[in-house]
Amino acid sequence: MSTVTLHKVCKTFGEGKLAVHALRDIDLEVGNGDFVCLSGPSGSGKTTLLNMIGGLDRPTSGEITVANQRVDQMDKGELAEIRLRNIGFVFQAYNLIPVLSARENVEFVMQLQGIPPEIRHQKSKEILAEVGLNGMEDRKPAELSGGQQQRVAVARALVSEPALILADEPTANLDSVTAEKLVELLRHLNDEHGITFVISTHDKMVMGHARRLLKMHDGKIIDDIQQR
Repeated sequence: MSTVTLHKVCKTFGEGKLAVHALRDIDLEVGNGDFVCLSGPSGSGKTTLLNMIGGLDRPTSGEITVANQRVDQMDKGELAEIRLRNIGFVFQAYNLIPVLSARENVEFVMQLQGIPPEIRHQKSKEILAEVGLNGMEDRKPAELSGGQQQRVAVARALVSEPALILADEPTANLDSVTAEKLVELLRHLNDEHGITFVISTHDKMVMGHARRLLKMHDGKIIDDIQQR
């Protein structure tokens, strides 16, 4: 079974002589429970590909299926719903709400899903403990280190039990020790929960933890390496 399937996906920005072909005829299948890293130089198409899979942008042409649903054919409301229910996001800049505590940031997605408060509180406490933040639930982002903030972001992405987590350069703002601990955490969550991860990165350490390494250049996947 595949969590993600792309068929002949192209993305072009601009027109005529100013056109930039960010993705060129991408064919890709990502299996359930896979741990995939996208590597390649800046401008190779990594972030654009993540945005296509996550429904944050639309392809110029081609088909994209996530959790058996054609995201390229969805309207804004349907895209918001699949992102809420099936896709978790971890961004380079954490994207936490500064006025909310770690627990409240994690609960925010569940609140949008209409989950009752008592269940939200219990699940947020459990997932924060799983990512190593037990006892820090009431701290606001400014009271946490960069690595701790990224762990809150991971917990927020995980708490709704999505089929897929997309991470865009998740270690870029972390020191090497913190970055390695974060990636070991992601692999552990992948192993324990079977959640599918697709991660874009320049970090060779992150690439080394991937089960599958996709190398991109000029909007194409030029190599697909099974690592473990």
